[in-house]
Amino acid sequence: MIKRTSEPVDHSSLRARGNIGEDAVCSFLERNGYEIIRRNFTVHGGEIDIIAKKGETLCFVEVKSRREDSLADGEQAMTRAKKANIVRAAGRFLETYEQDCDCRFDVAVVTLKENTVSHLKYYVAAFDASQ
Repeated sequence: MIKRTSEPVDHSSLRARGNIGEDAVCSFLERNGYEIIRRNFTVHGGEIDIIAKKGETLCFVEVKSRREDSLADGEQAMTRAKKANIVRAAGRFLETYEQDCDCRFDVAVVTLKENTVSHLKYYVAAFDASQ
């Protein structure tokens, strides 16, 4: 029988890795004509990593940053519950700021090697509010 030991999670390290990924995605978006509206919009029950606008479309972007040697990839982390939390937070953003425009939900997966971005995948309209 294999006994698993649990190591303490270093949340500051996770947040630092998340910030590296989010910074890379913001740079990617800006280079591709997006305007960054807000980062880390948080409401009870949900958070949106990046809110960006391109043309008349408001994009709610979830960023998944993973180490190169991670057992699970960022795409697998996009559970039904995670999507529901993002949709809920997006609804609150739209209510609060009275936005009247087209919206979509994008996902960015960032792979890090020694705290440097080695790969970035960007999924346009990765899911919709009905999922």
